[in-house]
Amino acid sequence: MNKIQSFTGLIAWQKGHKLVLDIYKITTNFPKGELFGLISQIRRAAVSITSNIAEGFSRKSPKEKAQFYYMALGSLTEIQNQLLISKDLAYINQNEFQVLADNTVELSKLIHGLIKSASSLT
Repeated sequence: MNKIQSFTGLIAWQKGHKLVLDIYKITTNFPKGELFGLISQIRRAAVSITSNIAEGFSRKSPKEKAQFYYMALGSLTEIQNQLLISKDLAYINQNEFQVLADNTVELSKLIHGLIKSASSLT
């Protein structure tokens, strides 16, 4: 089995990156009045997921790795909440919500796997 050389080789980062792109696309249809509100919040949370996965990957200490993966998980939970708000405000429809929500559940499992893997290094 080949050792992953870059954070971009992590499936969690790849799925997170796709989520970032999907969030950016879907929020272009939000009301302009949300530019400095929900649009900004959900986009920053999405970028935070992949940024923390990348930073965790580069850390040598298992404790530090896990800490950054936990931060990614926290940002993912923020997105799950923000997607619910977006749906309830009718900024996204039920189908769009479900697809994104399902993707966040899958990504959550992958991040938990990164945390478990980092924790097993101690």
